[in-house]
Amino acid sequence: MSELTAPSAVRFEGSAMIRTVVVGVAAGFLSGLFGVGGGILVVPALVLVLGMDQRMAHGTSLASVLPIAVASLAGYAFADEVDWAVAAPLAVGAVSGAILGTRLLQVLPQRTLAYSFAGLLLVTALRLFVPIDATGRGDLGVVSVLLLVVVGAAAGIVAGLLGVGGGIVMVPLMVVALGMPPVVAKGTSVAVIVPTSIMGTWRNRKKKTAELRIAAIVGGAGVISAVLGTIVSRSLNDDLANVLFAVLLTLVSLKLLFDQRRTAGAH
Repeated sequence: MSELTAPSAVRFEGSAMIRTVVVGVAAGFLSGLFGVGGGILVVPALVLVLGMDQRMAHGTSLASVLPIAVASLAGYAFADEVDWAVAAPLAVGAVSGAILGTRLLQVLPQRTLAYSFAGLLLVTALRLFVPIDATGRGDLGVVSVLLLVVVGAAAGIVAGLLGVGGGIVMVPLMVVALGMPPVVAKGTSVAVIVPTSIMGTWRNRKKKTAELRIAAIVGGAGVISAVLGTIVSRSLNDDLANVLFAVLLTLVSLKLLFDQRRTAGAH
């Protein structure tokens, strides 16, 4: 049995603390490398590795994303790889969407959350297998800004509901629809993730669906590795990075689906 079994009364003993720190370091590196906040790894790790309840894992993951996203943003901003004009309307929509997403988190069944997260990972993985040429975005008109607000809202709902930063929605769209270079799309994504995670965590904490002690350890452990991830991101071939990330997402989603089927068969 996992040493972390009760999300509301976690005791760090033996290897539990080491596993928690490792999760944070890995999540931070993924955040810096792919601009996704790190929740894609944190949620399944909290459930599968640390034995946390699915609903609590989603809320805790979003809280842990904040320091990781701040560290990632610092790395991208220092290299001038954040498009603030795109980030602003995305953030407006994302903060609003996070409110709805955290509300849905309180009412949807545990199994629905698990299947939704696994499905999101698979869809993202399929998109990453498709090579994309990005030459840079054009000028933003009124329609474009409004569409960015809508996309941001969708990312915020995903963040609040599934405990991820929302980058898995925003990064592909910025690259595909706006033609932004992947590294700039990633930097812009983490700029939006910061206010989104603040709003989502505030609401989750009020509903007691976030374990801030675990989130602080995971997030703190990922700060340095997030900066390292941003450095690697600027030198890594985009197609190779996308394929590697897609493989990781596929493996994690299949593991989640397998565990849900096994749990359902046991009842």
